[in-house]
Amino acid sequence: MNSVVDPVVSAGAPAPVGCGARRATRSVLVRWGGCEVRLGAGAPIVVQSMTNTDTADAEATARQVRELARAGSELVRITVNTPEAARQVPAIREKLDRAGVSVPLVGDFHYNGHRLLTEFPGCAQTLSKYRINPGNMGTGKKRGDNFARMIEVACRYDKPVRIGVNWGSLDQELLAHMMDDNGRLAQPLDAAAVMRRALVASAVSNARRAEALGLSPNGIVLSSKVSQVQDLVAVYRDLSAQCDYPLHLGLTEAGMGSKGIVASTAALAILLQEGIGDTIRVSLTPDPGGRRTREVVVAQEILQSLNLRAFAPMVAACPGCGRTSSTVFQKLAASIQGYLRDQMPVWKTRYPGVETMHVAVMGCVVNGPGESRHADIGISLPGTGEVPAAPVYVDGKHTVTLKGDTIAEEFQAIILRYVEHRYGSGTPPDGV
Repeated sequence: MNSVVDPVVSAGAPAPVGCGARRATRSVLVRWGGCEVRLGAGAPIVVQSMTNTDTADAEATARQVRELARAGSELVRITVNTPEAARQVPAIREKLDRAGVSVPLVGDFHYNGHRLLTEFPGCAQTLSKYRINPGNMGTGKKRGDNFARMIEVACRYDKPVRIGVNWGSLDQELLAHMMDDNGRLAQPLDAAAVMRRALVASAVSNARRAEALGLSPNGIVLSSKVSQVQDLVAVYRDLSAQCDYPLHLGLTEAGMGSKGIVASTAALAILLQEGIGDTIRVSLTPDPGGRRTREVVVAQEILQSLNLRAFAPMVAACPGCGRTSSTVFQKLAASIQGYLRDQMPVWKTRYPGVETMHVAVMGCVVNGPGESRHADIGISLPGTGEVPAAPVYVDGKHTVTLKGDTIAEEFQAIILRYVEHRYGSGTPPDGV
């Protein structure tokens, strides 16, 4: 059976340094056909993302799922909010299967999920996992009945469920009850602390109810999302102490550009360093005309920077200074990083271990040669006023010096030969 996620950290990757032991959890299997993605129980932390197309547009949605899967999203969530969207889910799956894309699809349900899953059995069967928000399922008895109907469908088709609580749609009855109890304490907590406790209580109590309704404890993933870093850290520390379900991490409404990336990285890095988290999403607002795949790359780079997984060769490049008034090294670093990512869909199957390769593109003589020697393969470009020559280092040895206007093309060719020899045959080339 094929697997989207290797059962262990990528071959050749060094053991994580400094990260705490992973939190012990149950194992949840998300599958479609011959593809399996395992969450929890020591499996590699899974990267996922979500489409922003109208799911009723099967062609556009399938196209974006393909893009996200190619970028490395191991689960892709799609919005199922209308009868038209639910009706198109089997068509989306069929288009993906014809294209050879086996990534499991997760259905995101709010408000009317109980009706859509029961009225459109093709949708319920085709999705590999459901995401349920208990705060958006009505009030009182109606909420309980709607939740039960969705869990019954999950049991019928043997589908795992993520019970995803969100601070913006928290069960107001539960929150009011906990606020009242808090107000009667001799030293009441502040409102933010009560809200965090309510998020955790909602997630855990709904998971227990799902089990009581017949859902296997190995079919439950939990999340409790907020939009502030310190709140997220506090909530997940509490949640991880109260249950053994796999946890989905993500800062909701993280924002655009550097703000969204920095906030998500700060929150996720703290929790992952403590061994908390089994699957992650970086919820970035795309720039106008920007690609949705950006959030996948950021999630991968967070995990790779923490030495938890390896996805693509990383390029070390200096920031530049007064010694590097030329932009040659900047352009070469960007070109090489893009080239390596573009090659990974093919390389990851043809050259096992290539994702752990380190490449250096440096801009002057100060740190250039030393950094290049520490990388698997590196180049030290000339800085301002330096001799117009670029020494290349392979496995710590100076092998060739490039000159002229074709340095970028020649260095890319050297990298390709290195990959073919080292990761294809297991024998590093001599003087690549």
